Amino acid sequence: MKVIIIVSSQTLDFYDASGQCTSFSISTGKNGVGQLYGSEQTPLGQHVICEKIGAGALENTVFVTRKATGEIYSPELAAQFPERDWILTRILRLDGCERGLNKGGEVDTFKRCVYIHGVPDKEPMGVPRSHGCIRMRNQDMMRLFDQVEVGVLVEIKL
Repeated sequence: MKVIIIVSSQTLDFYDASGQCTSFSISTGKNGVGQLYGSEQTPLGQHVICEKIGAGALENTVFVTRKATGEIYSPELAAQFPERDWILTRILRLDGCERGLNKGGEVDTFKRCVYIHGVPDKEPMGVPRSHGCIRMRNQDMMRLFDQVEVGVLVEIKL
């Protein structure tokens, strides 16, 4: 089982235990790829899923600092908080595996809080628009979340 994120095509390929591949359209960092803390870029290299957050939550559940707020995303809520970076439905938190590239110091994916997560349906997929995370449609996010486990390898490449 593994996940391969290809930034150039804005796709996430999930390979299940039998090697069967399912592809999803995603959105990565609007500032491109990079490792540095504060860059809002998507980090490259080998990662693992280190936390699964939101199991059983309703679709469009709003998360802030990895905790459900009790809110359900709606256009009215979006109008109330126009600057919020919406993290919805489920979160797969990533941890870098390569010291000096995406682990440790100013390049630590875990400390940067880089996730695979759901977003509002109005957000486009297939174009870089995130603050460094990997965004997915909520239905796709729930499907992936249910199939992966903590420890699954996630490779992010150009």
